[in-house]
Amino acid sequence: MEVTVLIQATDEAFKIIDEARNRALDVLNTSVKFTAEAKLLEERKIQSIFKGAERTKSEVLSFLATFALLFFPFWMPLSGYFDVFHLSIGVGCCALVAYISHDLLFVNVRLGDMRTIVKRFFAYIPWLIYQIYLANIHVLKIVLGPKMPINPQIIRFKTKLQTDISLVTFANSITLTPGTITIDIKDGEYYVHAIDEAVAYDLLYGGEMEDRVAHVFMEAEHVYVQDVLDVARIYGALR
Repeated sequence: MEVTVLIQATDEAFKIIDEARNRALDVLNTSVKFTAEAKLLEERKIQSIFKGAERTKSEVLSFLATFALLFFPFWMPLSGYFDVFHLSIGVGCCALVAYISHDLLFVNVRLGDMRTIVKRFFAYIPWLIYQIYLANIHVLKIVLGPKMPINPQIIRFKTKLQTDISLVTFANSITLTPGTITIDIKDGEYYVHAIDEAVAYDLLYGGEMEDRVAHVFMEAEHVYVQDVLDVARIYGALR
């Protein structure tokens, strides 16, 4: 009888010990879980801070680049006045427009990329002016020609450009060039009115203007000759 009672007591003791161990393990697992969650939340908080700082830096750089692009090459030359009053108005207007539209021109660009884009953009302008000059000569020949070889037509072609700013730049470049007008851009397709077959053929099969715009805004889908030269210089420097 006493042995039976002792065995039962021992068994109950082991059960109590097992239950206490299981509870201790549960408490330990819960503590580890809370610690891991706290660590994860802390890491996410740190990442959020860094991402927020990076986003703020990108927005500031975009604002400054947009402001510089509006003020120096456009406001100052076009206004023609360099006194304090007109320059102050220009700074205010350009700052307001840059604040509203900076995310339209430059989106998530790094400082090095922005410098490259601005540099390439200013290099693109003289080429565009030269193309406008050539297009003027072509339109002049058509208008003054005895037979007036005008064959107006609307052409449609697909573009590989991806960003809004590159699409708009290409569309405005086409419109600025006499003989062509961009009518619409829909689902990556351009609808352009061309004055004759030569102009239409150049847009459909030439592609130099599109490649240059892609080069300016560092479009990954395009490989431009200047990109290869830039990479070759970097590779040579590394060697």
